[in-house]
Amino acid sequence: MAKATKKQALGRGLSALLKDPSNDINSIQDKNADQVIGNIVELDIESIDINPFQPRTNFNEETLRELASSIKELGVIQPITVRKIDFNTFQLVSGERRFRASKLIGLKTIPAYIRIANDQESLEMALVENIQRQDLDPIEIALSYQRLIDEINLTQEQMSDRVGKKRSTIANYLRLLKLDPIIQTGMRDGFISMGHGRALIAIEDLSTQLDIYEKIISNKLSVRDTETLVRDFQTEKIVKTPKEKQEIPTFVKNGMQDFSEYFGHKIDVKVSKNGKGNISIPFHSEEDFNRILKLVKGAK
Repeated sequence: MAKATKKQALGRGLSALLKDPSNDINSIQDKNADQVIGNIVELDIESIDINPFQPRTNFNEETLRELASSIKELGVIQPITVRKIDFNTFQLVSGERRFRASKLIGLKTIPAYIRIANDQESLEMALVENIQRQDLDPIEIALSYQRLIDEINLTQEQMSDRVGKKRSTIANYLRLLKLDPIIQTGMRDGFISMGHGRALIAIEDLSTQLDIYEKIISNKLSVRDTETLVRDFQTEKIVKTPKEKQEIPTFVKNGMQDFSEYFGHKIDVKVSKNGKGNISIPFHSEEDFNRILKLVKGAK
């Protein structure tokens, strides 16, 4: 307990140092930077702005109130992380739930670690820190990965190193963004799991995705049931899809009528791309076969 009290006193002392314009810190080379950077500092909550790069968009109100109640009783156990923007002005890098909960109960200050970082570093820190959390929904994680790709130009291999996840895991999350936006929202709201989403990705047509999604919701289908439903749909689609027919050359079309009239049946002709083909003459009985045989012999 004495150690915690000492830390808090140190934080308040450093906070006063930061409010002195003559000691303003803008880089790690500045005077007193080594005293502030990496230490816990008590910052005025009103001097901290929300990080515009924050990938999290959903904050459960009930769990936020529970956290606020805990902070009211025990204080902020784990400091937030901020980056310095200007004199006595900071931007949140990580710990937004703790920050929001602290404001909810009216705290005036909050313990924080101060970082010196540019916008790209701030974005990367915020994204990586959030990806490593356990309570993000799959779409939030997928969007965070996509932002690391789009805005920081990280490859999936580089992301794998940064966040400690397998490259295949990252790829599976990114594929969720191919789902219809309604399905993505359903996943974020907990109506379906990531397993359901991964099964639906196999369906390219978005309207069909939605049809199956509605069946999952209305029939409370499990992931395994969904996988079976998707497989059945794909099998049915393959059976129903007509095979592409090879265009029959004009010289064959012109002669088919004569063949049909001569043999007394509709003649089936198949022609390959190289011009070769087959002529099929149907028969309905032994008598019909012998009739056709006579016609063939008579043509010799």
